[in-house]
Amino acid sequence: MKKLQIAVGIIRNENNEIFITRRAADAHMANKLEFPGGKVEMGETPEQAVVRELQEEVGITPQHFSLFEKLEYEFPDRHITLWFWLVESREGEPWGKEGQPGEWMSLVGLNADDFPPANEPVIAKLKRVYAG
Repeated sequence: MKKLQIAVGIIRNENNEIFITRRAADAHMANKLEFPGGKVEMGETPEQAVVRELQEEVGITPQHFSLFEKLEYEFPDRHITLWFWLVESREGEPWGKEGQPGEWMSLVGLNADDFPPANEPVIAKLKRVYAG
């Protein structure tokens, strides 16, 4: 069975907003909103992967970040582990470096239906912890 690890950055600013991007129209789950991130490469830790992915995708370097949630999903052909890192401080201002649209969104404005289903528990937890 194929094992896949994904490291994701939840970039939060001082206004309690989260930076999100939109998947390309020709991508899996096209046009869905997502937290930036990607696959953990061979020989890399999830912490190293989230730093690399955020540098590549949105042009920031996380400075203070911590594990917010770890989720595991089992499919007939693969096992996926999602590592969600909460980024509280960073070097740089995020933007869609790979051409993807990106924007700051209030926690109240996050709608789990606009994201891939695997993000639902994370969005619920974000709202519970930070949106009161």
